[in-house]
This record gives sequence, structure tokens and C-alpha cells, in this order.
Amino acid sequence: MFEKGHSQAIVEKLKEDLYLFNRGEYFDSYLTMGCTPEEKDGETGFRFTVWAPNAKTVAVAGDFTNWQEGKSMDRVDETGVWTTFCPGAKEGQYYKYRVEQADGTVKWKIDPYALEFEVRPKDASVVKALPKKKWRDGLWMANRKRFKIYERPLNIYEVHLSSWKHHEDGSWYTIPELQEELIPYVKEMGYTHIEFLPLMEHPLDASWGYQATGYFALSSKYGTMDEFQDFVEACHLANIGVIVDWVPGHFNRNDYGMAYFDGTPQFEYTDPNRANNNRWGTLNFDLGKPQVQSFLISNALFWIEQFHLDGLRVDAVSSMLYLDYDEGDWIPNEDGSNHNRDGVAFIQKLNKKVFERHEDVLMMAEESTAWAKVTHPVHEGGLGFNYKWNMGWMNDTLRFFEMDPLYRKHHFNLITFSFLYMFNENFVLPFSHDEVVHGKKSMMHKMPGDRYNQFAGLRTIEAYRMVHPGKKLHFMGTEFGQFLEWRVHSGLEWESLNDPMNHAHSQFIKKLNDVYKNERALWELDHSPEGIQILDADNTEESILTFIRKGKKARDFVIVLCNFVPVERQNYKVGVPYSGQYEELLNTELTQYGGTWTEDQGVLKTTKEPHNGQPYSLELILPAMSVVVLRPKRVYGVPKN
Repeated sequence: MFEKGHSQAIVEKLKEDLYLFNRGEYFDSYLTMGCTPEEKDGETGFRFTVWAPNAKTVAVAGDFTNWQEGKSMDRVDETGVWTTFCPGAKEGQYYKYRVEQADGTVKWKIDPYALEFEVRPKDASVVKALPKKKWRDGLWMANRKRFKIYERPLNIYEVHLSSWKHHEDGSWYTIPELQEELIPYVKEMGYTHIEFLPLMEHPLDASWGYQATGYFALSSKYGTMDEFQDFVEACHLANIGVIVDWVPGHFNRNDYGMAYFDGTPQFEYTDPNRANNNRWGTLNFDLGKPQVQSFLISNALFWIEQFHLDGLRVDAVSSMLYLDYDEGDWIPNEDGSNHNRDGVAFIQKLNKKVFERHEDVLMMAEESTAWAKVTHPVHEGGLGFNYKWNMGWMNDTLRFFEMDPLYRKHHFNLITFSFLYMFNENFVLPFSHDEVVHGKKSMMHKMPGDRYNQFAGLRTIEAYRMVHPGKKLHFMGTEFGQFLEWRVHSGLEWESLNDPMNHAHSQFIKKLNDVYKNERALWELDHSPEGIQILDADNTEESILTFIRKGKKARDFVIVLCNFVPVERQNYKVGVPYSGQYEELLNTELTQYGGTWTEDQGVLKTTKEPHNGQPYSLELILPAMSVVVLRPKRVYGVPKN
């Protein structure tokens, strides 16, 4: 039983917390579980609390106890939770749990709620209290509530923290060093947000962080919780948001971690076919278990609240939605369906609870199937995310651009198909880390042709992504045309910026990001059919696509012309809605970006000749393999709204 010496109020509070924990309704469980500072009978120390419902005995062993035997922990009634107070325990000391499992086997386990771990390859948990940071990002947080992201620019720079840049000796940058270099770089390049691959404690670099052992701890290889809080604050002060990838579907199966913690299926499913994730060599969380729901939803809110994160990108959502997503045996539902009902209910509950507290954060689904209503509210039968990565658009677009331009006219539907469903969900258009590894080639290397044509193709695909409805995501290194695939153990090829073509491409991406951020037409109606008007999507013979992007006000519009083959089109006619003068906002073939055009086409004047369903038209030269974006310079008849 909970040891003596505490007031009745403290005892009752613990029991109330654990009651909610066991019901799947305690979403601040990290405030009770793990190690928390406490004073008892005039002595200061830390309380250690752990969930191990089927353990015979549990002890905490560390620098503050006898490591071999540890200090025995008390079972709190029938809650399945064990606790004890250790006077003299101090921050920075190491500890583990000595768990006598159901069959009598003794295992040394980490604390699933630990806020810090020893630097790998060591694996002990570290005694640590929650930092009491005085945040200085109040203006950013207030503006986040005031200006909804749906009608704002969202252009994400995706980063793997330890391979963005290395020192000359091969060591990666620390978080304070990244604060000095990464934040100014992202700001200069014009991105609005940074998204990190998972930062939670994980034992294997090759997993990229997607096989976590410590869900509440920043990986010790990266730095401390306090340092990352300072990093996020510095981002916000520079008007840059921060998103982190989060993995609630599966966890690392190393024996010292959460795997079969008390000797029985605890965090994982009881059915081995559901527990084992054969594809990734991990264990799947039992998403129907109330205590697991308390653990995971608390964890999502922990990262959002303790680090002021602007969102989470939820990894591998598909693996939580389908019983047969993995390789191996599976058992269908009684009606023969393959939907993981536990997973669906958990995802809906997760998003409801997050948005109840923080309606202004991003909850992004990496979901690779055609599951309906991923970004629709739960009360409408949706999963409740507010964004989904558009994997279909990404796959079709890359397939189109990787083929010889000679054959693109026969596969033009790869480009136009997305227009049939682009408003079914709130989409992010990702060119992510997954597309530049495992023999898939870098984005630049995917483009066909010689080096010049590869960069021309890369400029075209990047510009097309930027003018297509949907928010944007870009993996590090692509912005300067890195040739090699991403390598998790190496820094990016920053030396390639000494090459004039790579440098020119970097300047192009900087300009493209600037155009995107400053043109309301490219983001204000991102999720509404009113934000785009197709001019011509049937010019398959010339492989040209034209459309208008629109903002809320009639004067906020741009004309987009995409030429997907390396053939220049003279006297190309395009329809426009108003008479007057237009000018180039962007021409991907200008020399400063690596192209061949030394200057733009100047002022373009309309004629009263209907075309593309528009009352006026104009003519221009459409450069080979290019995207040209026109904006109104002086036009007439625009409604005043």
C-alpha cells in the first residue's frame, strides 16, 4: 500500500489520477507517473511511479539506492501501479526498475515515463523534473490562435536533426549549434515551419527515430529537454513554427524497454499476430487498452504543451487503421472487414482530446491509403486530423517527372488526376525523406536528361508543387539539388553549393518560397474549389497545363502555365479574366535560377479574344520545361471586394 507519512489529500489525489489512468481518461499522466520531485517528512527527493499490473514485485534501483536490490515499491490498491518515495534522490542520477515478472523472471527496465536517458549505448533512465521555463513566445502563440493556418502559408522544411550538418570531424551539431545555424538558414530560405523526424529516445540510428524506447524523453544523442525548449522558443521569435514526427502505432521491442514490461502483454496486444509488427521489427501498441490510451494521448499533449510545438505529424496512420496492413497472419472482424476498430477509435479520441485543448495546432496524418474523411471532424465520421500528406499526388507526380518527356503526353492523367480529389481532404504536398532513400535517388537525380535538364526538371516539379492547391513540405538537401541520396550517418552535401548550378537552384528555391509566401492566391483558398479555375487540362499533345489560382479578393489571382516537356512554345495563347496588362511573377528558366533566359518577357497586353473560357487572352513564349506564373499589373473591370 502507498506508504505512510502523506496527507489524506495527497493519497486521494494519487488514487483519483490512477482511476482516470486505468479508464483511459488521464491525459496528463506524466505529472503522476515516472519520477516526480516530492518532499516527505521534511526530506526532499523523488517519487517513482510505474504501471506494471502483473508484476510480482517492483523495485527502483539507482545511484540513490543499492543498485542490486533497489528499493521496494508499493502496489497502489488494485490499480496495477507501483510507487515509492526515495529521499535524497537528485536530478542527474541514474535509475532503472527491477521488475519481477509474472513468471518470476527478473528484468531490468527503463522508465516508460522518463524525461531523460543516459547517452547511448547506455540506457538507464535519468532522474529529472519538468523544467520550469519562462517562455517568451507569447506573441507567436497568440497569433497562432488568431490566424488560422488553413488560410495562411504553410511551407515546411523537413529535417533529420543529426544529419543536417556535420562538423569536420564527422560529429553532428548540438541543439544549441542548430539554434545558431538552422534557424537563420530556414528564415533566409523563406520556409514557414521546421518539421523534425522523431526526436524521442531511440537506440538505432538506422530507424531514423521511428522505433522509440523513451516516448517522453528527447533523445540523449540530440541534447536535453531544456535545450530543445529554448530551440523552439528561438524559432517562434524568428516567426518559424516547429512540428515533430510522432509514432503512436508501434514501439521498439528491445528487452530493456516497454516490451512485455511486466512479463505479460502490457503495452502491446495480447494476440501475437496483432502485437508483432513484422514489417518494421517492432511491437504494436494495444490501442484499445485504456492505460495505453492514457499513455499515448498524454504523450502527444506533453510534446505540444511542454515544448510549445505547433503540431505533430502522426506516422504510419495506415498501420493503425487496418488489421491486414502488416505482413503475416491476421484475423478479420466478425463481418469480414479488415478495419482495426481499436485503432480508428483511438485516433478519433486522440484528435478530439488534442483539439479540445489546442484548436490551433496541426495534427497531420501520414496516411497512404484511400481511407475516407481523414481530415474531417470526428462528429462527421472522420478521423479528426486537420491535415493529411497527399501520398497519391506525390507518387503520381514523381512517376510522371521520372519518365522520359517524350512519353509524358501519354501519361498526362498522372498530373491531372489530383484535380478530381484535391479538396476531399486538407492536403499537404510532400517531397519527404521517404522519397530520397533506399535506391529511390535524390530529387535531382530522379530527373531525366543531362545535368542541365535535370535542374530544369527539378525547378519545374518544385514550382508545380508550389502552385498546386495544398500546403507544402520539402526535405532538407533538395533545396540546393543534392545529387546523392540522403544518408542518415552523413551531413548534407553543403560543399555542392560551390557549384554554380547548385547555388543557382538554391536561389531559385529561395525565390519560389518568397513568391509563395507573398501571394495570397497560392494559399488563402487552399482547401476550397473557389481557389482554382482550370483553363486547360486537356493539352496532352504539348503536355501543357494552365489554370488560375485565386485568393479571397477578386484582385488576388495569378495565371499559371506549366510546360512539362523541353520544347519551347512560341506565341502561346492563354485566357485571362480581365483586360489590361500582366507581368511575370515567376519564370523558372531565368539565368539566375540556372536557366537560359537572361530577362523576362516584360509587360504582356491582353486582346479582346475569348480563350479557355475567359473573355480575354494574351500571348507569350512558354519556355521549354518551365513554369511561368503571371500576375496582373494593371487590369480593368475587377470587382471591388
